[in-house]
This record gives sequence, structure tokens and C-alpha cells, in this order.
Amino acid sequence: MIGLGTMGRNLLLNMSDHSYAVAGFDLDADKVASLKKEGEGRKILGADTLQEFVDALKTPRTILLLVPAGDPVDKVILGLKPLLSPEDLIMDCGNSHYTDTDRRVSTLAKDNIHFMGVGVSGGEMGARFGPSIMPGGAQDAYERIGAMLEAISAKVNDEPCVTYLGPGASGHYVKMVHNGIEYAIMQLIAEAYHILKEVGGLSNEELHATFAKWNEGKLKSFLIEITADIFARRDDLTQNLLVDMILDSAQQKGTGKWTSQDAMDLVVPIPAIDAALSARYLSADKTQRTQGEKVLKGPQAQAQIDRQELIDAVEEALYFSMIISYAQGLTLLHEASAKCGYELKLEEVAKIWRGGCIIRSSLLEDIRAAYDKDPGLISIMLDEKIAHELYTHQQGLRRVLATAVETGVPMPDMMACVAYYDAYRRAWMPSNLIQAQRDYFGAHTYQRVDREGVFHTHWEQKQ
Repeated sequence: MIGLGTMGRNLLLNMSDHSYAVAGFDLDADKVASLKKEGEGRKILGADTLQEFVDALKTPRTILLLVPAGDPVDKVILGLKPLLSPEDLIMDCGNSHYTDTDRRVSTLAKDNIHFMGVGVSGGEMGARFGPSIMPGGAQDAYERIGAMLEAISAKVNDEPCVTYLGPGASGHYVKMVHNGIEYAIMQLIAEAYHILKEVGGLSNEELHATFAKWNEGKLKSFLIEITADIFARRDDLTQNLLVDMILDSAQQKGTGKWTSQDAMDLVVPIPAIDAALSARYLSADKTQRTQGEKVLKGPQAQAQIDRQELIDAVEEALYFSMIISYAQGLTLLHEASAKCGYELKLEEVAKIWRGGCIIRSSLLEDIRAAYDKDPGLISIMLDEKIAHELYTHQQGLRRVLATAVETGVPMPDMMACVAYYDAYRRAWMPSNLIQAQRDYFGAHTYQRVDREGVFHTHWEQKQ
């Protein structure tokens, strides 16, 4: 392992737990020293130089990288190349952009060095005790390390949360979309918190109890579980509840943006993920929002909804919107797989997301079953069981959004979810008018409903 930060060190220790002899290197000598201390009595080598690190490995070597995406990865590869031999394997376990991974695969192949992009999700504890792992690249390279990845991965029903995804950068593409879905679900949970706090008047203690109860039902998931924990945590500095002491300015590292950008390039609508990204951008501009609060006035209406009714409706709204978020991300994977030749099996993707990763939830079992029934499913919304779930939970979302509009609580992601659903379930949309406008001002032409061909009208001419 090159890169002994929290994730790299914990993955290395996880491998050691499963009886693999491992070596670690980092430019930070303190991190190497820490690994040496933690690895006492184990088959763990903390290398002080890159040469020592490479020399310690059997050939053909297997080297994992967990360094920041972008130039740092290229710099590590540049330093490694003179020390490597043909058939050595480099696995990038960071959040690299998939186009960089494709480039590195091609470049290193000229020297007969294998390169794999491997998505890893689960955070610090997942890396240490079992993450969800999303490897892509040459299948013969995967076969060399498949048993090790299965050993260290999370398990659900004794099934490892790792599988060979496909060639090229498929692993990093799947991880990118995983993170896009993660953005959407986190924003949806934040919106639920907002309306329950501002309109329902729930205290942090009540929010803790509500989310903990939800995690015992259809919303059972890692993100709901940790949200419940967050509302109960006290601040060591002030003894206030910690969530109230955290600045309301969300940050991001780029994977959500990449997901939105690539979806636009592929002409795949993912408005739940787009809205979540925009909400983070808006939250980060605290100065503008503070100025806006002084100038812009909202409605004065009080919500006409019983408190428990609101809680129940928000639960339904969250469940509905989470389904939509998964649906959009998985549809993007369906389209990207066809374009890029990734050969993704979406049942396998849903299967390995059931444990270890940040977006793991009980809902993924239904999603896996939908793809098992129809591997070519374009959208999980077209599965009969999932379509029924959306139908039976939509009213709660509509009630919540009506209350939000009435009281001025922003819920951009839930609104994006219901708009997507309402558009997707209609055979006709008003886009004929847009095409007429485009033809009117730009002679962009249009198609007709009653005959084949491309048409243009001179709209200014009087009839």
C-alpha cells in the first residue's frame, strides 16, 4: 500500500487480519513509523523508501495506491515505473476520475504493467473491517487479487461485497455514480431534517428518536443510522448538541460534480443528483445567504398539518425519493456501460452495495431482485414491485412538498424527485412547444406525430 492515511492504513491492517503479508509506504515518515508500531508482531513491513518497499514484494508485484486523485496518482506512478517489472499490477483505490484511469491503463500497458481502478466505499471503519469494493480492469488481473478482495470485503448473507465489474475504468465509474447517489440521499435526509425541525418543531432529541425508529423499518440504511447518532452527540467543547455547533456550509470533493457532468454528456437526466450538488454549492455561500435573509421575505403561513402526520409523511417522502435517487444513478450506469463497453451487470452492482458502502440500505435487496428478474432493465422504476412502492408512497411526498411551499422551506431535491417521477410516467410532455419555439427563432426544424421526416415552418408568414 502506498498512502498510509486513514483509509490506506486501515485497508492494510484489514489485509493483515486475513493473513496476508503486507508492506506500506508513505512520504510522511511519521505515518510509516505509526504503521511499524501498529504492525508489531504481524507480517507488516513499514518501508522507509520506495526502493525498500518495492524490493520487499514478490514478483509479479501487487501494489495498491490510496493517495489523492489527480496529479498525486501520476506522480506516484512516475516514481514507481523504473522500479517495476513486466506483469506487475498497480491498483488505484482512490476516487480517481474514470478518464484518468482509462489513460493510465493504456499508458502502463505499453510497458506490460497492469493497472486497475478500484472503488472502495465504507469510510474509516469500512476500510478496517469490511468495505464495499468496486474493481474494474483486465479480468486476468482481477483473478490475481480477487480472493484477497473477497476476504477483506464486507459480507451480506455470507456473500462478499465485491465482484469483478468489467474492463477499463468500470470500477471507478461505478464508484463515481455511487458517490452521486450518496450526494442525493444525504441532501434528502437534510431536507427531511429541515422541515421536521422548522415546521414540526422537533428537538434534536426527538429527531434522534424519529430517525432511530425509521432505521428499524423501510428506511433502514447506513445514512439513516448515522443521522440518528448525530442528533444525540454532545459537543466536547460546549456540551451543547454537536449538530447545532456545526456551520451550515457543506463541502464536496468533486465526485458528485463528475457524476452530473458525465450524465449531461450522455444525455441521461439525473435531477436528484444535480439538485443535491446545487444545494451544496448554495449552502457553501454563507455570505450571500446571510445577505438574502435580510432582503428577501418568505410566506408567513403556518403549516396546517398534525405533527405526527408530518413525521409519517416525511418518512414516506424520504423512501420515495431514495428510490428515485437509486433509479437515476443506476440508469446512468446502464447507459454508460453500453457506451463505454463496461459490460456491467447491475444486479451485481446492487448486490455489492448492500453492505460496507455508504449508500447501503435494505432497499437494495429489492433493487437487486428487480435486476435478477430483468437484467436489461433500463430503470428500476419500471419494475412492478418498485413501481407499486412509488405509487403507494407518493402521497406522503406530495403532502410534504405542499407544506414546504406553503411555509417557505426549501426542498429542492425532493421536488426534483417528484418532478422526475411525474415526467417519467407521462407518454406526452409539452416539449412540442419547445421544438416549435426553436424552429420559430432558429429554424432548428421539428418532427411530426403524423408522418416521418424533418419539417420547418416559416412562422412569421401570415396564413
